[in-house]
Amino acid sequence: MAFHWRARAVNFSDTCYLMSVALYIHIPWCVRKCPYCDFNSHAVRDALPETAYLAALVADLEFALPLVKDRTITSIFFGGGTPSLFSPAGIAQLLADIAHRLDLLPDAEITLEANPGTLEADKLAAFRAAGINRVSLGIQSFNNTHLRALGRIHNRDEALRAATLAARHFPRFNLDLMYGLPKQTLADAMRDLETAIEMGAPHLSCYQLTLEPNTPFAAQPPTLPDDDLCADMGEAIETRLTTAGLTHYETSAFARAGFQCQHNLNYWRFGDYLGIGAGAHSKLTVHQDGETRVLRQMRWKSPEAYLRQSASGQPIQAEHAVPTEQIPFEFLMNALRLSEGFTPTLFETQTRLPFSALQLKLTAAARDGLLEISDKRIAPTSQGRRFLNRLLERFLD
Repeated sequence: MAFHWRARAVNFSDTCYLMSVALYIHIPWCVRKCPYCDFNSHAVRDALPETAYLAALVADLEFALPLVKDRTITSIFFGGGTPSLFSPAGIAQLLADIAHRLDLLPDAEITLEANPGTLEADKLAAFRAAGINRVSLGIQSFNNTHLRALGRIHNRDEALRAATLAARHFPRFNLDLMYGLPKQTLADAMRDLETAIEMGAPHLSCYQLTLEPNTPFAAQPPTLPDDDLCADMGEAIETRLTTAGLTHYETSAFARAGFQCQHNLNYWRFGDYLGIGAGAHSKLTVHQDGETRVLRQMRWKSPEAYLRQSASGQPIQAEHAVPTEQIPFEFLMNALRLSEGFTPTLFETQTRLPFSALQLKLTAAARDGLLEISDKRIAPTSQGRRFLNRLLERFLD
């Protein structure tokens, strides 16, 4: 099996990747650290330093302006930690500070991650009034036994109440669910899913629990369902959500038409993003020394170091330009998460490399049933999605 992509001239100065950028804002505090979590999050020990941290974020943004000042912000995502611990007034002021400094798309998607255990009706309504137009709730399960096993601070009733409030205030909202939980059965997983469907969520993120290094669960592993049962759960979830009208558009994401997470789509299409906040990462296409490079940055990870370094005008802990030979793999690591895959044009536009460099390996993967390819699009098959890591390994050399 073979296919051919006709090379074309690309005027990179005119392409959209230099005209838009997504903005990620990391708020690293939570009420209690979950035993499975390896994110840069920290339990609040004393008073939450909201005022100082918001000032640090603005200073960080000022530092980044030379790289993004002429570009349009297409989406904003507040992640954590638990960003909903911050006050709606503080979030509103930060959004105003951003809009004062950057060109924000009028209908930009602005998402806030929230924990059901930290929400009240008035607070969620206030976030909506502050400018948040999409909320993502970390439900994980509607089963009290499983919530306790995961170390979550909310219970089933609070999860149901938070989902009801989200549906009331936000046309666009997401519920996070996990499966493969300690001692969870297939029936348990499907009951969680049915409850989420009943709540009317237009977007669901469904993740299999994994034991990440340097977490309490890794040090003292709970009893988890075996691989075959987890695979059955994943397949049953996809089948049920398809019948419910949600498309499996990304490895762990399902959405009704028009409700895909626009911020995450930018990641998966290898778009540019600026990350501010403790431990936040950025990927920016920049012009340096007459060349176009992909620049990776990481802010100071420790909240204390981030506050100190941002105040002194040095929020970045590390940065590097991605070597040209690594760019195709980084692109595929994102784009092959999408069920729709990618086009040759997208590859050339986002990487500034000729698509022909991938052709032989793509053809071999298609021959082995991992990809579907044509002159217009390359997409993972169902087998390719299931064994995504195995598929990606083919492009490491």
